[in-house]
Amino acid sequence: MSQESTAPGELEAQVLDAAPATAGVPEPGAVTIVVPTFNESANVRQLLRLITESVPARLPCEVLFVDDSTDDTPDVVREAARDCPFPVTVLHREEAVGGLGGAVVEGIGAASSDWVVVMDGDCQHPPSLVPELVATGERAQAQLVVASRYIEGGSRAGLAGSYRVAVSRGATWLTKSLFPRRLHGISDPMSGFFAIRRSAVTADVLKPLGYKILLELAVRSRPRTVGEVPFVFRDRFAGESKSTAKEGLRFLRHLAGLRMESSPARMIAFGLIGLTGFVPNLLALWALTGAGLHYLPAEIAANQFGVAWNFLLIETLLFRERRRHRHWADRTARFALLANADLLLRLPLIALLVGRFGMAVLPATALALVTTFVLRFAATEALVYLPRKSRTRKSRTAKSRTARRRSEENRTEESRTEESRTEESRTEESRTARSTV
Repeated sequence: MSQESTAPGELEAQVLDAAPATAGVPEPGAVTIVVPTFNESANVRQLLRLITESVPARLPCEVLFVDDSTDDTPDVVREAARDCPFPVTVLHREEAVGGLGGAVVEGIGAASSDWVVVMDGDCQHPPSLVPELVATGERAQAQLVVASRYIEGGSRAGLAGSYRVAVSRGATWLTKSLFPRRLHGISDPMSGFFAIRRSAVTADVLKPLGYKILLELAVRSRPRTVGEVPFVFRDRFAGESKSTAKEGLRFLRHLAGLRMESSPARMIAFGLIGLTGFVPNLLALWALTGAGLHYLPAEIAANQFGVAWNFLLIETLLFRERRRHRHWADRTARFALLANADLLLRLPLIALLVGRFGMAVLPATALALVTTFVLRFAATEALVYLPRKSRTRKSRTAKSRTARRRSEENRTEESRTEESRTEESRTEESRTARSTV
């Protein structure tokens, strides 16, 4: 299993022992509870009732539903919000970009509080733990506090069946093995229940995919100080789990993408792919030289087979997420140009090894490929798959405009709601006055 490298000067996460909040612990000014939903209309009322009963008045909160539903969940949220003593907002997305993880990232961006608590909408995460999550973070000045099923006092009782328990355990072991440093102090990286400081989230580096957003935040945003509190994972209140085989495959793809983020890991993968390229290259070289072709033109022709093979695997396995930065024809032309330009270095080296040192053609070719490996990797990453700077700036500007627009829409909606309530109050006072008269 690959091990993660730590950049020079990078601070490791500190592990904080979860302890009950004391009366002297300072409370934050407010907390935003972000609830990503997909067809959870049967659970919304119960969840808001539990939040109302669990979150004390001394901890002002707002609830933000980020909804990707195809049913009436947004309407149910708006109707149930009328009975809540705190602001409730629903942000319905027409396109579910990034899945549940993408919904959480949008919710964090739209939150108005520094503390954001993320929880599921199916009532499996107890809202009564919200004050403790926030208080633990305040007490220890943590940037991230995770509700864990795998520390003393926690339980995964709500996982239905031994199959889901095994999958959860296996996924936890795999992620912690792949990211031992960045997940240090997080016993339950698969948890969907956690509190994070909005200031600790680096939105520009996030690339959510699927439903395991905590893993994305911990690996990419790298919170310096992490705390944990135990929680008991409950049974679903209503409906069915959204965990499917398709989501499992998305998780594995996401995991591979995260692991390939570091340059050493990408270089290793690039090298392994290059090793597989030896097979078509050397087979073609053997066939061409066996047919009587001189080894130098045979090398040029055989190289095209290795180039095509490597490009296919690199596109599919290594730089899948970066393909959108350039058109496929542009990527193909650049990759082929670099791979064949590499011959300008390799052919003289091969000729030297064969003519001067008397090596056989095949060993000389293999040695030349290894010699130019690092240069080929750096050139491929820099010239084929790095995004264009202009597009990056445009993308960031577009994201910023979208976030501002949504924030303005939310404020406008809240203003309208407040005006409506004020008008209702005035109407009621007027009726009372007329009745008294």
